[in-house]
Amino acid sequence: MPTVNPTWMRSKTILLYAFIFLKFLLQYALISPEYDLQRDEYLHLDMANHLAWGYLSVPPFTSWVSYLIKLLGNSVFWVKFFPALFGALTLVMVWKTIEALKGTMYALILGATCVLFSVLLRLNTLFQPNSFEVLAWTAFYFIVVKYLDTNKVRWLFAGAVVFALGFLNKYNIAFLLVGLLPALLLTKQWRVFGLKSFYLAASLALLLILPNLLWQFQNGFPVIHHLRQLSELHLAHVDRLAFLRSQLLFFVGSLVVIVSGLYGLVRYRPFKPYRLFFWSFFFTLFVFLYFKAKDYYAIGLYPIYIAFGAVYVEACLGTKRKAFLKPVLLVLPLLFFLPMYLYIFPNRSPEYIQQHADKYQALGLLRWEDGKDHALPQDFADMLGWRELAARVDSIYSQIPPSEKTLVLCDNYGQAGAINYYSKLGIKAVSFNADYVDWFELDQRYVNLIRVKSGREQHQELRETAPFFEQTAFVRAVTNPYAREFGTVAFLFTGAKININERIQEELLAQKPYRKRVNFPDR
Repeated sequence: MPTVNPTWMRSKTILLYAFIFLKFLLQYALISPEYDLQRDEYLHLDMANHLAWGYLSVPPFTSWVSYLIKLLGNSVFWVKFFPALFGALTLVMVWKTIEALKGTMYALILGATCVLFSVLLRLNTLFQPNSFEVLAWTAFYFIVVKYLDTNKVRWLFAGAVVFALGFLNKYNIAFLLVGLLPALLLTKQWRVFGLKSFYLAASLALLLILPNLLWQFQNGFPVIHHLRQLSELHLAHVDRLAFLRSQLLFFVGSLVVIVSGLYGLVRYRPFKPYRLFFWSFFFTLFVFLYFKAKDYYAIGLYPIYIAFGAVYVEACLGTKRKAFLKPVLLVLPLLFFLPMYLYIFPNRSPEYIQQHADKYQALGLLRWEDGKDHALPQDFADMLGWRELAARVDSIYSQIPPSEKTLVLCDNYGQAGAINYYSKLGIKAVSFNADYVDWFELDQRYVNLIRVKSGREQHQELRETAPFFEQTAFVRAVTNPYAREFGTVAFLFTGAKININERIQEELLAQKPYRKRVNFPDR
């Protein structure tokens, strides 16, 4: 048995810690403090106040992380810490896979560099399920590599736990299995289906996800309703060619390494035990294409192939004649990252972006989903105006006598979540949008209404709602011209002439048709 050089091990450990430190440093440096959180983040953070085994928009794992953030103080630092942590752990998984594949120092550095300077920097800036999803995919693939190396049963059970956590984070991990299972059948690893331990591990995974499946059943399977809406409103318009083009761009600086990994899985003899990964790659992509999935759903597929590619490239460039290519492949991810750093991260002020609008426009970054060009990229505009909105609503709310029950009703989940996150008065805003349909508190009768309204229907809202109250007032809630919520107003309706709670219950029933099959608690 070969001896392990302590100096070599210490150098590897120090280098890995250096990459992890750089990962965290970059994640915090890539967002200017001028920006607030993004609208999805407020919804996810509010889940900490409504813990459950399922939600309309996501499975429960995100709420557990949100609850941990809440225990740590709910500051922006911790909101950004966890996606950065999941990104750093993804890098660690690639590192450990390279070690398992017998890669040495150059392969480790190349793999870590490719993962670091990639689309993951953008993905890991936001507190969304996507960061843990990529980690879960990479960790599961790493476990498959370890099982193929050792045939030890413990790796099957480790895979079951990782899959269950991935499923409880985002159901998309099912694509991983759909792509992997036929690949197993095409190789000698099909024998795993004859092992009792395989089915015990599968049973463990099912047991871990069972509470969420029961929640889906008890609530009329809202995931089906959500997927139907997603398919009709978004996935139906997905261009499969555009999907494939995006795959080339996500890890563009690492493309040579990924392609090398796929080639090595077919041609490199030491990779023969892992050949199922070659077939799994194409099966998984085919499934994504068939279902017209969004392009970023497939990001978790690539890190493991960076590991294969790094080891194969190291083996191919071992001769002096080819050694000059080593630094070239290391520099490529960084070179492609530089333009990304300048334009696709919210690290420039809105004023700077407006002054250099021609460059952003040339890259198509100012075009929103409405097909028009705006002052800022849509994602950046979605990170402005939220603090101002919460402060305005707080100001209105503070003028109402505490004895009078007041409902704060918003147009969308971003508004409700931002008010709940930034409010100094403990306001619990709600909306008929997303998961907020489950979070109305109707135990006391409301007599006043603060209606947060955006878009062109503000005057219609005033005409339709004012007759049901004794007094009406309004204030412009978002005045930041760069914010996507620019122009949002807050109406204050006081002295209700109707039973607000009954109207809310009627609207909630209309918003949740998939629950008509089960007992509806709000009726």
